[in-house]
Amino acid sequence: MDITRLSEKGQVVIPKRVRTAHGWEPGLEFVVEETDDGIKLKPIKPFKTTKINDVLGCLKYKGPKKSLKDTETAIAKGVKKNL
Repeated sequence: MDITRLSEKGQVVIPKRVRTAHGWEPGLEFVVEETDDGIKLKPIKPFKTTKINDVLGCLKYKGPKKSLKDTETAIAKGVKKNL
């Protein structure tokens, strides 16, 4: 069991053994959840970096190509419809 201490600034050091075991690097953000007997820290897992080629064509649209102007017009029409 590891022991750590709360600093005057409210900071807690997560022991190196724990950080290494989980692969946690500096800058990782955590969600803090209160429990009945303390707190629970859950790392926020960022989305994996993707490239346009990874997602290109994922919608499988089969119709004719649309221009940016066509897309903006369709969005504006949808917004007006939902007002």
